[in-house]
Amino acid sequence: MVKRALLSVSDKTGIVDFARGLAKLGIEIISTGGTASILRDADIGVVDVSEVTGFPEMMGGRVKTLHPRIHGGLLCLRDNSVHVEEAERESIELIDMVVVNLYPFEITVSKEGVDLEEAIENIDIGGPTLIRAAAKNYTAVTVLCDPDDYGYVLKELRSSGVVSDRTREELAVKAFRHTADYDSTIDTYLSKALLGEDILRLNFTDGVPLRYGENWHQDAMFYREPGVGGPSLANARQLHGKELSYNNYVDADNALQTVKELGHDKPAVAIVKHNNPCGLATGNTLLGALKAAWDGDPISAYGSIICTNTVVDLGTAEFLKGRFVEIILAPGFEYDALEYLKKKSKDLRLLELPEFNDAFGVDQTYKYVVGGLLKQSRNAGIYEKWEHVTDAIFPEEKRPLADFSLYACKSTKSNSITLAHEYQEGCFMLLAMGAGQPNRVDSINKLAATKARENLKMIYEREGADVPFDEYCNKILSECVMASDAFFPFDDSIIHAKENNIMYIVSPGGSIRDNEVIATANRLGVSLVFTGMRHFLH
Repeated sequence: MVKRALLSVSDKTGIVDFARGLAKLGIEIISTGGTASILRDADIGVVDVSEVTGFPEMMGGRVKTLHPRIHGGLLCLRDNSVHVEEAERESIELIDMVVVNLYPFEITVSKEGVDLEEAIENIDIGGPTLIRAAAKNYTAVTVLCDPDDYGYVLKELRSSGVVSDRTREELAVKAFRHTADYDSTIDTYLSKALLGEDILRLNFTDGVPLRYGENWHQDAMFYREPGVGGPSLANARQLHGKELSYNNYVDADNALQTVKELGHDKPAVAIVKHNNPCGLATGNTLLGALKAAWDGDPISAYGSIICTNTVVDLGTAEFLKGRFVEIILAPGFEYDALEYLKKKSKDLRLLELPEFNDAFGVDQTYKYVVGGLLKQSRNAGIYEKWEHVTDAIFPEEKRPLADFSLYACKSTKSNSITLAHEYQEGCFMLLAMGAGQPNRVDSINKLAATKARENLKMIYEREGADVPFDEYCNKILSECVMASDAFFPFDDSIIHAKENNIMYIVSPGGSIRDNEVIATANRLGVSLVFTGMRHFLH
């Protein structure tokens, strides 16, 4: 039962209403400084901490609650007779609830021009001590450090007269996380300010075990990063299917990030296998986009992961009849589509994402290496410039297709080459790609160009075109845009592109042999644009 509560908050949000609710339940309120003043102004009875301790607040407010009559009241074990006898002997009254949030240190040090003295004065000492003392004795004391928790705690008190064991446990863990995060922020700031040392402390919660790791004999977990909004695997809701594995998460994230790059103005589909988009397309309808993406590599699409930026309808779901996929991620599933896909396979994972927006949710990416961690800014954008460097014109109307090819390229493992095709007006598809090769020429000649011809052969036979295949194939390739994730170190890539009738190329440029590459492109009549932005992906 809560008889006495100590309220001392920096963030005053909701504190008056909460205190009024406590007072109506007959709970005595102890408070300090600004909090006490606000409560009195609202005609809520308050006992000053100084009345409890017998000492005034001192040293500019640095010392207020650090006293045995406060912390003894919090830490006393109610079922320990020695503790209770000592409390009675020292006139220590028990405190059953602590409502504290801390000086805004993180906000203070994020302000431009803040000096060390101001930062130091915003390091809370009494607050964390109160929170930790109350949380340590959670079996008897309720601790609140977040105004969002006021409502349901009051509801419990009104309905049963007590705060439930489960709520006290949850609030205690939240409190220790709060002080841990607070201390971490101070450590990060002071390590830099006093020692010139960069400190990185990461916070991930809600760990869940996965089916297995990269291989069956490896264990794996997934943790969520608090505060990340928008479409992400952490915010996805699984509607159907078996548990996910480590590789499922890696591939699903690639598919999701690739689709997010394309925006949400037009239906888009990414099909990912082994962390590369083997299919990618936009369309006037979701079904059209899925069909075009599937044509990018029907063989690799077997056992793949599909992500779309559009709610899945029945027609799109029915296209997957007889086609095995591991996961479908989408911002929703129409009822009949969901029921169809559930019946399709008991194992098919269906993940519902939050609605797509323009935010990516994070600005930094991390990669663990043995003994260390790499941190970098997110690879945002696709080019720093648009520099046409050859005699052959690069038509402005091909700019959207070039953008699409670059988005595909930046999502593909290096060395990467992508070939993008406008399969109908304003709708683009990844016709083929070459990924993960030490040799960029192999990415073009042995992979992307070869795969493009295989895919076009399939489309040609399905459509029953009335021209010879070579003519059909060469015409389409001549209208494609090829993107490279890095510069061409030699002109051989241009030569092999032209041998496959590829006439439009975008590349970062920046090689010491750029002039040689440009000269070869001019000699062969190939149009070349330098973007100034490399897109390695490892």
